[in-house]
Amino acid sequence: MPAPTRRTQKQRREETIGRILDATITSLAELGYASTTIGEICSRSGVSSGGVFRHFPTRLDVIVAAADEVRSRQLVNFRAGLGLLGDTGADPVGIETVRACLILLRKATRAPINAAWYELLGAARTDMRLREHLAPMAARYHAAIAEFARSLPIAERFEPAEFDMILFSLVHLFDGEALVATVHAQPEQEDPRVEFLAQLLVGVTLRISSSNEQ
Repeated sequence: MPAPTRRTQKQRREETIGRILDATITSLAELGYASTTIGEICSRSGVSSGGVFRHFPTRLDVIVAAADEVRSRQLVNFRAGLGLLGDTGADPVGIETVRACLILLRKATRAPINAAWYELLGAARTDMRLREHLAPMAARYHAAIAEFARSLPIAERFEPAEFDMILFSLVHLFDGEALVATVHAQPEQEDPRVEFLAQLLVGVTLRISSSNEQ
C-alpha cells in the first residue's frame, strides 16, 4: 500500500484559510454580523484563534475576506449556470433564454451564501470601518457582473449605459425580493414576476430592432 502523499505547506495553508472562510460565511448567514465573533469562527472551523490571526490580522480582515469569497463563488456559479443554458441551443435573445437568465439571477440572490453578503451590507450602513472596506469590493463585484453580462447576446441590443442600468435594476429588484422574502414571502408572485420581466425585456429588444430597421 503506497504511503499517503504529504500535503505541502501551501496546501495546508489554503485548506486552513478555506475552513476559516467557510465558517465565517455560514456564521454570517445564520447568526449575523455581530454574532460572528472570532470564537464562533474558531468553533465552526476547528482552527484556533492563533491560527485565525496567523492568516488574518483582525476580525474585520476575516469578514472582508469572507465577503470577497462570496463574491467569487457567486460569479463562478452564475457562469456555470449560463454555460449549461448555452448548451440547450435556445435562441440567445429569445423569451426562453431571457426567462432562464432571470431565474438564474433570482437563484443567485436566494443562495444561502448570499445571505452573508446581505448581512454585511446591512451592518455597513452604521459601521463606517466595514463600509470603507466593502465599498471598493462592491464596486469590483458590480464591475465583474457588468463585464460578464455584457458578453451575453442580448446586451448587443442596448446602448452600454442603458444595458447596465437595466441589469442592475434587475439585480437590485431580486436582492430586495430575497430580503423581503425572509419575513414576508409571496411565492404566488414569483413566477408571474419573472414572466412579466422576461416579456418586458424581449418587448423592448423587439422595439429597438424595429426602430433600427426603419
